[in-house]
Amino acid sequence: MLEAKATAETGRLLNQNTIRSVLETGLGGKFARAKVLILIPDHTRTMPMPLLFRMLTEILADAKKLDFMVALGTHPPLSDASLRNLIGISPLARREQYAHIGLLNHAWDNPKALAKIGVLTQGQVRALAGNAWHPSLGEDVPVFINKKVLDYDQIIILGPTFPHEVVGFSGGAKYLFPGIAGPDMINATHWLGALITIMDTIGIKHTPVRDMIHAAAAMVPTPITLASLVVDGEGVAGVFVGDHIEAYEAAADLSAQRHIIWVDKPFERVLSWAPAMYDELWTGAKAMYKLEPAIADGGEVIVYAPHLETVSHVHGKYIYQVGYHVRDYFLAQWEEFKKIPKGVLAHSTHLKGSGTYTGGVEKPRINVTLASRIPEKDCARLNLGYIDYEEIIPDTWAGREDAGILFVPKAGEMLYRLKK
Repeated sequence: MLEAKATAETGRLLNQNTIRSVLETGLGGKFARAKVLILIPDHTRTMPMPLLFRMLTEILADAKKLDFMVALGTHPPLSDASLRNLIGISPLARREQYAHIGLLNHAWDNPKALAKIGVLTQGQVRALAGNAWHPSLGEDVPVFINKKVLDYDQIIILGPTFPHEVVGFSGGAKYLFPGIAGPDMINATHWLGALITIMDTIGIKHTPVRDMIHAAAAMVPTPITLASLVVDGEGVAGVFVGDHIEAYEAAADLSAQRHIIWVDKPFERVLSWAPAMYDELWTGAKAMYKLEPAIADGGEVIVYAPHLETVSHVHGKYIYQVGYHVRDYFLAQWEEFKKIPKGVLAHSTHLKGSGTYTGGVEKPRINVTLASRIPEKDCARLNLGYIDYEEIIPDTWAGREDAGILFVPKAGEMLYRLKK
């Protein structure tokens, strides 16, 4: 059930007093003398984390132990300085006022940091996948999670909800799987999402991937509470605290109202500006994901990221090995690609977008072009288009919607969809 909630009127935002009141009502006094772990996003998600960190450390001051863990999935770990910056505290405050608060990174690739809590059988995954099932999903999926969660009396998930390319809407139990999961669940869920495709996933509340995540979450022995926020610009439009499924669903409903822009006709070209919080193409690709449904067949999306020079700090080797391709390119040649991590293949298909592979010929539905610091020769190797970012003047792209041209100045969170 929902313990507390608040929703701002359309076009308005919640003030800090209201946000705090909801958090106090939903969380205050409920975990006295308990060991509490709060799962939070990293810097690639927009949320007023410093404000929320201060509020929660005060509201949960009666907890026996209070720690924060960044649900990184496979994102790179944060340094001590980056962790402090994420929650908005100084080195002095870290040493003194918040010395008792643990600040932890998830380590998805360290077997010693993980604990097995169950198995999703092939039959279960096949039932959850439904018509999207494909033998490439493999056999049973062991469910590993960061073993530290077993040392706590309570898990609180604190994070925003946005339309998401793999699961439909982000937030909720996604902070467990893939947030603090092992590689098996990360790869299986992402590949299932790729099989379904972004076009049939993003902005949909109930998806097979979400069902798979909830099935795994039911195996977690530690009680889970969700504090889900719907962020609008720099403010908060809604807060929902309670059971992780009900709070997620309420947040997803509001996110669908706040984060989806419906357009009357598809665009031929889009300049999609990836903000600096996406410091690698692995996350910067969201500037494509959120636009694909609103791009005409044969159209082009330019991912404009003048700051970006890295494909992926963690997965770059594999991405350069396989490049970016449509889903059917991999399925038609599965024996060649089956040893590549499925999460990497999923990312590849997500950025390339929908398309076909017939008779050895790949035909993407749209063209994807990078305008970044990634060199032209690398773009060619990656099977992506290239344009010199210095040749682009963003202001000249604005206000040209009637000509089939769209400029998105901060891409990656608002979803554009075509009215049917």
